[in-house]
Amino acid sequence: MLLGTAPPAQAHATLVASDPAEGAVLAVAPERVTFTFTESVAAVPDGVQVFDATGDRVAAEASVTDAVLTVALTEPVDDGTLVVVWRIVSADGHPVSGSLRFSVGAPSETVVAPAIGDGDDGAARAPYVLRALRVTGYVCLLLATGLVAFVLLVLPSGGQTARARRRLVRVARAAAAGAAGSWLLALPAVATYQAGGGPDLVTRTATWSALARTEYAVAAFVVVGTLGAVALLGAGEPAGLRRTTSLAAAWVAIGAPALTGHSRAEAPEALVVAVDVLHLLAGSTWLGGVVALALVLPDLAGRGTLAAETLARFSVIAAGVLAVLVASGALLAWRIVGSWGALVGTDYGRLLLAKIATAVVAVLLAAWNRRALVPRMRAATRRTQVRAGARLVTKVVTAEVAILGLVLVLTGLLVDQSPAAAAARVAGPAVQTATLGDVSAQATVSSPVTGPSEVTVELLDAAGEPTEGFAAPTASLASDELDLGDLALENVGPGVYTARVVFPTAGAWDLQVSLRTSEFDNPVASVGFTVDDPS
Repeated sequence: MLLGTAPPAQAHATLVASDPAEGAVLAVAPERVTFTFTESVAAVPDGVQVFDATGDRVAAEASVTDAVLTVALTEPVDDGTLVVVWRIVSADGHPVSGSLRFSVGAPSETVVAPAIGDGDDGAARAPYVLRALRVTGYVCLLLATGLVAFVLLVLPSGGQTARARRRLVRVARAAAAGAAGSWLLALPAVATYQAGGGPDLVTRTATWSALARTEYAVAAFVVVGTLGAVALLGAGEPAGLRRTTSLAAAWVAIGAPALTGHSRAEAPEALVVAVDVLHLLAGSTWLGGVVALALVLPDLAGRGTLAAETLARFSVIAAGVLAVLVASGALLAWRIVGSWGALVGTDYGRLLLAKIATAVVAVLLAAWNRRALVPRMRAATRRTQVRAGARLVTKVVTAEVAILGLVLVLTGLLVDQSPAAAAARVAGPAVQTATLGDVSAQATVSSPVTGPSEVTVELLDAAGEPTEGFAAPTASLASDELDLGDLALENVGPGVYTARVVFPTAGAWDLQVSLRTSEFDNPVASVGFTVDDPS
């Protein structure tokens, strides 16, 4: 279901620059510290904290304008090292965290380093409670809206289908209640997840104020849409305006989740959101249809040709639905994953492959149903033949329901995965070796993509053992367009030096390493790295 490769979505905001830079030593304290990201970001309550070298808080105020986070230092600071710990929310609703260390006057000899976040790439993982609510919410939402569509568009009218209709309405109401409850319970879970705290944050007004309005809007559309749609079905057979309004409410509810999540971080946003809506509509129609068939076919089999007529009606709709699912799913996968390496080498890609493989099995069952079982049902003339055919079809669609349930579980897990962060992990590390006299300098870039990374220089003697020079090495990083200057190398072990960097642009970058090997010798060597752009 992938058509090719394209640049993946920058599903989480990535830091591309800071002022001052990581490891900088300033003569005087700055009035403010700025962070620039790859996309617009939002602040969270108490999301930025500044600490001195002893771990004491430094008074500061944070503000966000588009893709720039500004931290104003509101009190004088002493000489020494400062650590700025930040947490923001990306356009797709996922929080990202990190830290910046710089010094005033001279670096402190010892620094108490605060924790900077939940993940090694700065992207926080959603808690299990939120993931469970996502999965439950999506399953119930797709089922409720799909059953509404089946009752209104597929199930034949008339008194002979009244019992089947009542059964479907009962199940749709239960699913709608599950969807509404899951989405409402997810709101506090999302709010505390973004704020980076525990359940106690729910009682704070600032936590709710920081939650994006789209989160409230989506929850409202889901709750009002699903409950309204099933309520309008009523006890009898809906017609006219009530029928149209019920179907419209269901479609509004199923399309609402496309307003949040990974599709919001895509370009062009309007197109990808529209495709996501179509994908959700098609998925709900398919799931609701196969569940409805499993529920009503045994009853309709004893009522003349109703079973065959119902199955034939849904079969026609299902053909178009599957075409939309394949096309929209391929486009979304193409935009979000963006590379074959990310597809097979990341958690997001592997989950997507599992979803695709599972969906293919369901498609094959649906194709067999349409090509073999539907004609058999329509050709049946005896009641025993009709009942036998209905039992077989029911078994097949029940299997489809189970498979689609697994697809929805995988979909719920994908919602809170980070495709961009995963793609970045696939890219690294990159290693090059330079010769500095009798010493080999092994240079490693942990993640050769735009955004934060770490450069490590390891000094080795002829035997491959760690060694030191006459003085600590120096290193600088530059491309044809930009010069990042000298890196703030920190000795972290025998012959091992590291520095945190931010690659602002993709392309060819040169790392120049210099080492005094004696009082008079100072060899210099350069190694090249290619930095990719995951956005």
